[in-house]
Amino acid sequence: MPHADSPPVLHATDLAKKYGRRGKQALSEVNLTVPAGRVIGLVGPNGAGKSTLLHLACGLIEPTAGSLTVLGARPAANAAHLAKVGFVAQNTPVYGSFTVAEHLKLGAKMNPGWDQALAERRIRQVGLNPAQKAGQLSGGQRAQLALTIAAAKRPDLLIFDEPAAALDPLARRGFLRNLMEFVIELGASAVLSSHLLDDIEQVCDYLIVLCDSRVQVAGDVRDLLTGHARLVGPRGGLDRLPLGVEVIRTEHNGHYSHAIVRMDTAAGPLPYPPEPVSLQELVLAYMSRAAGLEIGVHGRTEAWETQR
Repeated sequence: MPHADSPPVLHATDLAKKYGRRGKQALSEVNLTVPAGRVIGLVGPNGAGKSTLLHLACGLIEPTAGSLTVLGARPAANAAHLAKVGFVAQNTPVYGSFTVAEHLKLGAKMNPGWDQALAERRIRQVGLNPAQKAGQLSGGQRAQLALTIAAAKRPDLLIFDEPAAALDPLARRGFLRNLMEFVIELGASAVLSSHLLDDIEQVCDYLIVLCDSRVQVAGDVRDLLTGHARLVGPRGGLDRLPLGVEVIRTEHNGHYSHAIVRMDTAAGPLPYPPEPVSLQELVLAYMSRAAGLEIGVHGRTEAWETQR
């Protein structure tokens, strides 16, 4: 496990990325400090900048402005730093004409810290045939192969960009279970980008909500959930709240209003009893505020699906 003085997994200061002179601003004024030893969930709608942030972290692209360090150094600063990061891109790309065994052989040639015993053990555990070509594998099997290759580098950080989105529920469960087994075995940190909040809830203990190219909220999942609440009152009754209470999103249903609020420790007494929020409510509140959406109380799921 990482030491208490380990550098942050990610440290961004005013990080920005724009594609082309007149292109889209993919990231803007991103400021983050993510501690080591965490499993980080990165959520947000399509076009929010999730893949851009992960590609920056892997050194595949350069920022337009600001700075980013990964494990205390510039991304892909040298061969040693590259070996510390394992990356599984969208659609878990593998070489269709290569066998499973040939993938492991290639991994061994390209990675000085390659753990062949770990790779072979994991291949056996998930039931992959070393002689089978990757192009003949199912989506779940390809995901397991890509995960094994990334982990057999024995990295300090595993990065996953929507790796399980196209998998069926059973394959996705197996992928996430193996992901967590690798994190524990390697003592690594992990970043998981996903549209699927169920996946984030299962495995992640740190959350980053990215929307409209900016970080809307980030922090320890338990701290975020205890620091937010749902208030229910008559319409207009939530217009004035004590100092230290920030309204993230207000929704109206008939004569009543529902508000998701963030509370400082020094916040004054609330006019109505606070109710706990779910992770989905919290994420949707920040995403809806960023997108300027007007949704009803019964529209939470539909709003999430619309932004996917």
